[in-house]
Amino acid sequence: MTAEAGLWLLMLVCAAATFALRGSGLWLSRVLHIDGPAMRLLACIAYATLAALISRIMFLPAGILETTALWERLLAAAIALAVFLALGMNLLIGVVTGGLALVLILTLLSG
Repeated sequence: MTAEAGLWLLMLVCAAATFALRGSGLWLSRVLHIDGPAMRLLACIAYATLAALISRIMFLPAGILETTALWERLLAAAIALAVFLALGMNLLIGVVTGGLALVLILTLLSG
């Protein structure tokens, strides 16, 4: 098998796996209720995973974040939390705001 054929095969396998997961999600959406205990559990797991990731980034930064001070990261997190709570606990807006706040803080301090 050539390298190109191998890449095409890999792409087809990945596409099949994606469609299989989407199909199982569609099937599960008919069985599970949005307010049911299984969905609440999944929501709790998602929030816990995000909290662990944020804690890791805050207190054990890696890569370019190692060059930032702890107070800069904490200030960005506080801004993100305030926006998250002010806008009805919208997780996406809170996370994006935190990232933008950190960029803004670092930009203002550097120049």
